[in-house]
Amino acid sequence: MSANKPDSNTLPFSRLDLAFAEFLSQRSALTDEQKPPFTALVARLSFEQSQGHSCIQLNQTEQPLILNSGLALAVDLNADINQPAQPLIIQQGCLYTHRYWFYESRLAMQLKELLAIDYQLDDLETALNRYFPPLENEIDWQREAAKISVSKAFAIVTGGPGTGKTTTVVKVLALLQELAETPLHIALAAPTGKAAMRLQESIGGSKQRLDCSEDVKQHIPENVSTLHRLLGAQPPSPYFKHHADNPLPYDVVVIDEASMVDLALMSKLVDALKTGARLILLGDKDQLASVESGSVLADLTSSLKDHTIELLKSHRFGGIIKELAVAVNQQQGFQAWQLLQTDSEIISLLESNLIDYVAEKQRGYLEHIQQHADFETVFAAFNEFQVLCSNRNGHNGINEINHLVEKKLGLSGHWYNGRPIMITENNAATQLYNGDIGLCLADDTQRGKLMVCFLSPDGTVKKILPSRLPACETVFAMTIHKSQGSEFTEVLIALPDTMNPVLTKELIYTGITRAKKTVKIVAEQMVFINSVKQKVERYGGLVAKMSE
Repeated sequence: MSANKPDSNTLPFSRLDLAFAEFLSQRSALTDEQKPPFTALVARLSFEQSQGHSCIQLNQTEQPLILNSGLALAVDLNADINQPAQPLIIQQGCLYTHRYWFYESRLAMQLKELLAIDYQLDDLETALNRYFPPLENEIDWQREAAKISVSKAFAIVTGGPGTGKTTTVVKVLALLQELAETPLHIALAAPTGKAAMRLQESIGGSKQRLDCSEDVKQHIPENVSTLHRLLGAQPPSPYFKHHADNPLPYDVVVIDEASMVDLALMSKLVDALKTGARLILLGDKDQLASVESGSVLADLTSSLKDHTIELLKSHRFGGIIKELAVAVNQQQGFQAWQLLQTDSEIISLLESNLIDYVAEKQRGYLEHIQQHADFETVFAAFNEFQVLCSNRNGHNGINEINHLVEKKLGLSGHWYNGRPIMITENNAATQLYNGDIGLCLADDTQRGKLMVCFLSPDGTVKKILPSRLPACETVFAMTIHKSQGSEFTEVLIALPDTMNPVLTKELIYTGITRAKKTVKIVAEQMVFINSVKQKVERYGGLVAKMSE
């Protein structure tokens, strides 16, 4: 929780921040003189939570002010989370809204219960040797990850691209099925539809290579759902079908791309586990944290060393792209910039005009549409190339690039044949969720009527009228945040020409690691280097609660 405290006078408070602060201020026991600084503090808390922090730090004068409001409760780390609620909570010198303090405290409490469970399994070493033949003169970290995942109720397997997280977890599931007295019920999930699709493809391929019986293979599921679908989202409410009183029916739950899971959603997931269930988290701790509050995966990997294994050896992600990603991750901005100057065809700075280049790259995708190619071919063509931006607005933001690319390609109207879109809200009625990508295409079976097509994790194609879609946006360019869980043959990372708080080494690293073969970057030298110097810092008490 160590970072420079923002100046509340310079923060761009939203109307919601100010309305929430004023609402509490009017109901406080403070004098007219005390209310303005109280209002400013609560507005700052609301703003910082929207920026991903679960709390803010208080100084020696601010803490008494909050307590004197009559709307706050000061608690220690062992506080009963079910005690009578106050809107504000002070813990270890930090100010929370009750909601986020409850999520954080409940998550820590439930995880500690999982951490206390160990399994003594007969013949585990023999089974491990079959799936992970002993290596000479080196530690097999995949084997170590499997050992922890099988013998503990909670495990984290982290690592960069191509380090074998999915391969390892498939072997873990086979081990668990072999060692169980009766077949286990297993759930596989990811935060977005795209991430779920990638996990499903990987699970299917890895399962066929397993050294086990067909019966064991049949009990390893391939279907992967989104996390919201798994829990049973019930919009517009924040509640889910599955919770402590109606738990999930699964014995093992595996969550991929766990760095994208925010504090509230992770708390609700753990809350929904049935007694005795195992939870396995997969993800890259060095990627961007969730858009919403918390940096759960990073916090848990740093505080739960005995339950975390980091896979370091990459089996498919290497060469100069890996060098660039490592340099960025280690905050070696100048070295990373130098790598971009090496005249490599794999990583480079874009020298041509940005819009011209993007438009030219998209012509192949549009030609497939004009030739009436099948949806799978069109969808694969679209995923060959993607522009990734740091910001929505401003120069080199997604709004500018999408508009100019459409204009360059002569694409007009709100809906047109070939418009790529991304869903931006969860919608249970259509079974579409934030991050799902669809393509608007003329449906030959319906006299050319425009339909938006989505490729489901099971390989089927879902077609929906544009008028029935939840909120969405064009994605010839998307934010790097939204690209998490995706993979593209080539990525073009476009950064603004001035610094802003969004630009961090985690952002650049995440963008680079979306690429399978080629990375191009549009950036000013000092903006790129200074972005690599910046690191995401989020206020929160999860590490302290897990370490207590």
